Amino acid sequence: MTSQPHAVSSSPAAAQPHVIVVGAGIIGASIAWHLARRGAAVTLLDAARPGGVATAASFAWINASWGNPEPYVRLRMAAMAGWRGLDAELPALKVAWTGGLLWDLPEDDLRAFAAAHTAHGYAVRLVDAAEAHRLEPAIAVPPTLAVHARGEAAVEPAAAAETLAAAAVERGATLRTDTTVAALSLADGRVGGVVLADGTVVAADHVIVAAGVATPGLVAPAGVTLPLTDPPGLLIRTSPVPKLLNGLVMAPALHVRQAADGRLVAGADFGGADPGTDATATADRVFADLRSLLGADTPLTLDGFTVGCRPTPADGFPAVGRIAGVEGLSVAVMHSGVTLAPAIGAFLADEVLTGRREPLLSPYRPERFAG
Repeated sequence: MTSQPHAVSSSPAAAQPHVIVVGAGIIGASIAWHLARRGAAVTLLDAARPGGVATAASFAWINASWGNPEPYVRLRMAAMAGWRGLDAELPALKVAWTGGLLWDLPEDDLRAFAAAHTAHGYAVRLVDAAEAHRLEPAIAVPPTLAVHARGEAAVEPAAAAETLAAAAVERGATLRTDTTVAALSLADGRVGGVVLADGTVVAADHVIVAAGVATPGLVAPAGVTLPLTDPPGLLIRTSPVPKLLNGLVMAPALHVRQAADGRLVAGADFGGADPGTDATATADRVFADLRSLLGADTPLTLDGFTVGCRPTPADGFPAVGRIAGVEGLSVAVMHSGVTLAPAIGAFLADEVLTGRREPLLSPYRPERFAG
């Protein structure tokens, strides 16, 4: 005999919409903060704790850099501006506005990248070897040509998610950790809350699923098709060292930044190295590349590595917004969650509370996967 779900009350303030946010990674925490800041009654649920899975294993590069079509560059630039606003309002986020030095493209592509992004209003410039050495003197062999993007930044991702969740709580949100959402509470084409693993039903006016790799399974019973990949990425961390890097470094063999605690964080690219069948061997190879970049005489010790999954919609771009034909349901799932978090939080909060659809999100609506 199975126990029947039992209902609990929904909102602590009946005059306000009650919104449940499923998932307290950087995206879910940002959504919760923006909703609470605007007066919504918010319940933020996570199966572990804020920033505990994909977010914690992120390289956490805040950028609108190469390889993206113009609409996505515009969205990312809006998110970078959002980080400026968040940093001013919540200084505990400790955003490191260090800028980035990039030369992981052929020189012709670097020139094209600089020209295109300058046209977008992105603050980039080409630098020669002497300027690259001035910017990053710890690099053993400076590049002959690089792009310097002075407005780029980094953040400690798990700590940032925790800070946003805590700030949401200060605004009246309820945070429930170690709480697994088993299903949506769905009836007559409307989502009215969530069903927890213990059978409890938590009612709400709207549910936003920002649960990373768990998102497709949660929304599928509502008839939502959301194809997702979750490629793994390996990042190494060294023991803390005195300041070596002034900013983010995107070299051909690896991407690296120095964290707030002095550790160097590096991967074969910003998403991390493919761990392959032997993650330890891959970590050793990335560490060897790091030592080569900084010179063999630089005292470094490999302290460990993480392998995190990168939940990414099938076409590589975010899936964000209300679900067409299902009342009371929105989703927010993407790679590059750290960069996009402020914009997604602000735009989705506005959409849920007012119905306004942000034009910058138009290419990234989840209904593009329907059928």
